[in-house]
Order: sequence, then structure tokens, then C-alpha cells
Amino acid sequence: MPSTTPSSGAPPAPAAPAPIPPFVARTRALALASLIALFVLCLAWELWLAPVGRGTLAVKALPLLIPIPGLWRNRMYTYRWVSLMVWLYFTEGVVRATSDRGLSAWLAGAEVLLCLALFTACAMHVRWRLRSAKEAQA
Repeated sequence: MPSTTPSSGAPPAPAAPAPIPPFVARTRALALASLIALFVLCLAWELWLAPVGRGTLAVKALPLLIPIPGLWRNRMYTYRWVSLMVWLYFTEGVVRATSDRGLSAWLAGAEVLLCLALFTACAMHVRWRLRSAKEAQA
């Protein structure tokens, strides 16, 4: 006759993930917001606001779509590599802010600011998340 009690060999139920501290959640929100804003800025800049040529430079915005799912799922590895990738956009922004004229120079300045916000959010997220995990273990 089958038993109605669970067998002793059954694996234990997985523990619920620890809640994310509010300051870590804010860095996640800032990282996502600045990444999406950077994507929108790059597209608008190269397609409508101050296009160069036929708008082929808008392709530079496509790599910004790759990390969105990883940031959305709160993957630590994604925060780490995005904090390195963002320097390519920062460099482009600095070069174009100093070499372009008019609206394009202002858009490049906005790109630089968004890159700094994204880098800061990613770096602080990784740092605070590791710190909070270490404190939770102690």
C-alpha cells in the first residue's frame, strides 16, 4: 500500500532567495535605466537628431540590447562585463564631444554622462551585493 507521507530520500525544498537590500535594488534600477537611455540616445542621435551619413552609425546601439536580459535577471556576471563594455561608448562620447559641433557635441556629452551613470551603478551593485551576501553568511 502506498504511503501518504513523503519519503525520507526526497530532496529538501529549495530555500527562498534572500531579499535584495533596497540600496542594491536601486543600483539595479539605475543600471537598467541608464542602459536603456543610452540605447535610445544612440538610436535617436544617429537616426534623427544629428545623423552622420545615412544613419549607419546607429548599428552601434545594437550591442546595448545584449545585456538587458542579464541585468533584468540580476546576473552578477552581466554587471561585471557591462561595466567594462561601457567604456567603449564613453570613449566615443568624449571624442565626439570634443570634435563635433552643435547638437552632436551636446548629445555626446549626454552619452558620456549616461556612461558614467551606468558604470557607477554596475560597480556599486557588484560591490554592495557581494558585501550584503558576505554579511548574510556571517
